[in-house]
Amino acid sequence: MVTPGTLFKASFNAGKGFFRSPAAHSEPQPVAPGAPSVIVPIRSIGPGHGERIAAHLLALSPHDRYLRFGYAANDEQIRRYASGLDFERDEIFGIFNRRLELIAMAHLAFSIDPALKSCAEFGVSVLAHARGRGYGARLFDRAVMHARNEGVEMMFIHALSENTAMLTIARKAGATVERDGSESEAYLKLLPADIDSRMSEMLDEQIAQTDYRLKVQARQFWNFLGRLQEGRRSPREGPGRQQD
Repeated sequence: MVTPGTLFKASFNAGKGFFRSPAAHSEPQPVAPGAPSVIVPIRSIGPGHGERIAAHLLALSPHDRYLRFGYAANDEQIRRYASGLDFERDEIFGIFNRRLELIAMAHLAFSIDPALKSCAEFGVSVLAHARGRGYGARLFDRAVMHARNEGVEMMFIHALSENTAMLTIARKAGATVERDGSESEAYLKLLPADIDSRMSEMLDEQIAQTDYRLKVQARQFWNFLGRLQEGRRSPREGPGRQQD
């Protein structure tokens, strides 16, 4: 019997499968009854963001890396993971701040075993300064919706048992969590795709892409303005005065 812990063993050994659950500690904060839901733009990201992905993971503390990958990954192992991401097969989701820094990231890894093609595994990480905002849960919801639309029937999360934040997110989503010593495995049966799930994902992606383009334009404008102001502050250079 194949278990979630061995589902992506081949990919893991190839440096593409550090799909442990996160150093997220990003369990949503309590929301007051009736409070409006805040839209968090989450966009699908591709190989063009490879440097930002690596920078995001390298910014994790040693303990966060341990929770995310299941062991204390060093810088070289993280760079190998980032460079080995298969953007053709898997899906990477990200949340960017106004400085275009990748502050939260999720990896939805689809099974490479033909007999388990309806399965996927989820991993997520959130930078320390961005926690407490529910980003881990939002990324999980986004990944679940995409997985449904891709025909995935079962989502797996392989996490260290001490990663209570991720396991709480899984339980709240209805996943069955089984603990085996220092590790836990969560299984979530997904509903089939429908018109609502497909339209929702399309709308979410459009909102996120628009949000990102606006952030890029704003960043470019402020950089231009900064250079302009710096130029005005610099003393003008010209030919020296000639002596009589």
